[in-house]
Amino acid sequence: MKRIVLSTLSTLSTLSTLSALCLAPALSLLCISSAGAQASAPASAAKKELVARVLKLQQPGIENLGRTLAEAPARQLAASVQASGVLQRLSADKREVLGKEIDADLRKYTDEAVPIVRERAVKLAPTTMGPILEQRFSEDELRQLISILESPLNAKFQAVAAEMQRSLGEKLVAETKDAVEPKVQALREAVGKHVNAALAAPAPASGTKR
Repeated sequence: MKRIVLSTLSTLSTLSTLSALCLAPALSLLCISSAGAQASAPASAAKKELVARVLKLQQPGIENLGRTLAEAPARQLAASVQASGVLQRLSADKREVLGKEIDADLRKYTDEAVPIVRERAVKLAPTTMGPILEQRFSEDELRQLISILESPLNAKFQAVAAEMQRSLGEKLVAETKDAVEPKVQALREAVGKHVNAALAAPAPASGTKR
């Protein structure tokens, strides 16, 4: 059924939007810098602890980034099926069956892939985002971030958001590629199999003519 696939697309799109909305404020509190960055020096134990606390506070945003990256292939594949016009060429009963099969394939993929990328994102954050925070913020500034006080630090913090996201995103993609790519391929094959089977099946007998 066309509405099932559309429902899946809508759900995935909504998740992506919510992920972005959740990640933006998280990283707006967690991601910023200035041209006068502090000189690179070994961070003290106290600063490392403060950075760890900041990252812990931002874990929901980090997890949402992982979810967004993991769901992207499923969204793209679902969109390609919708755009192909296959659903429109099928009878209502075939659309019903195909829609349910694709919906199951998409859910299976996201159920398997999202935890992999999400958990890896959390593990990578201290070594990707952490060093940036250590280099760009003093201990006092980190304390102000943790307390979420309004201050001029907000502008400084947001300036490095893109750099932090890029640092984590590049490392995350590289380290989860081998685990996720086979699942993406399996999803493509499963959906393709269902689509081809639906197109190859004989059309149902027409109703009695009046």
